Amino acid sequence: MRQIVLDTETTGLEPSEGHRIIEIGCLEMVERRITNRNFHIYLNPDCEVEEGAIQVHGITNEFLADKPRFADVAADFIDFIRDSELVIHNASFDVGFLDAELARLESPTRVEEHATVLDTLYLARELHPGQRVSLDALCKRYEVDNSGRELHGALLDAELLAEVYLAMTGGQVDLCLDLSDDGDTADGQEPLGELDLSKLIVQKATAEELSAHQARLETIRETAGKCLWLEASE
Repeated sequence: MRQIVLDTETTGLEPSEGHRIIEIGCLEMVERRITNRNFHIYLNPDCEVEEGAIQVHGITNEFLADKPRFADVAADFIDFIRDSELVIHNASFDVGFLDAELARLESPTRVEEHATVLDTLYLARELHPGQRVSLDALCKRYEVDNSGRELHGALLDAELLAEVYLAMTGGQVDLCLDLSDDGDTADGQEPLGELDLSKLIVQKATAEELSAHQARLETIRETAGKCLWLEASE
C-alpha cells in the first residue's frame, strides 16, 4: 500500500477569499515504511501573504518572489500522489486549497480524481474523544520529538505526522531495515551487516497480551476502516 503524508502552508485561511498555497510537503510511505522519496516545493502565490500567516510559518513575500507557480509544478505533484492514499491532518483544509489550485489549471481536476484521503484529525478524535488532537498535542501523546517545530513547515509537519500516524495506528516507527540494491541503507547510513539470529531472544506473548493485541487491531479497523494485520490473517 502506498501512502503520501501531505501538508501545505498558505497565504491565509480561506481559498474562497483568494488565498493560495505557498508550500507543499509530501513524503512517501510504502507498506507503512517511510521511504526516501518526497515532494517539496515553495510556490509564488501571486498575492500577498497575510501577516498572521507569516507569524505561523515564517514564509515571506520576498522569499516567494522567485518561486514557481502552482501551474508550473502541478503535473509533477499529480504524478507523485497518483493512486495513493493521502494522509492529512485536518484534510478539509489542505484538500480545499489543493482543489482550488487544481481548478485554476488549463485542464481543471480535483484531488479525489487522483488519490483517496485519510484524515488523521478525524481518526485522532475517534481514538481520543474529548482530548486535544492538534499535531503538537499528538506528538506529545505519542512521544514524537517536535522540538524543532518553532514554526510550521509543510515538509517538517508531514514528517511529524507520519511518525504520529504510525504510532497512532499501532505501527512501527523507528526500525527501518529496508536496504538498497548495493547493500547500503535507504537513508545513506552504513549497512547493518549480517545478523546472528542464534543470539536473538524470543519472548512469546502471553494469552492476555494476545487478547489485548487483537482488541487493539479491531479498534484500528473500526476507526480507520481497515487493518492490514487483520486482512492478512483472514
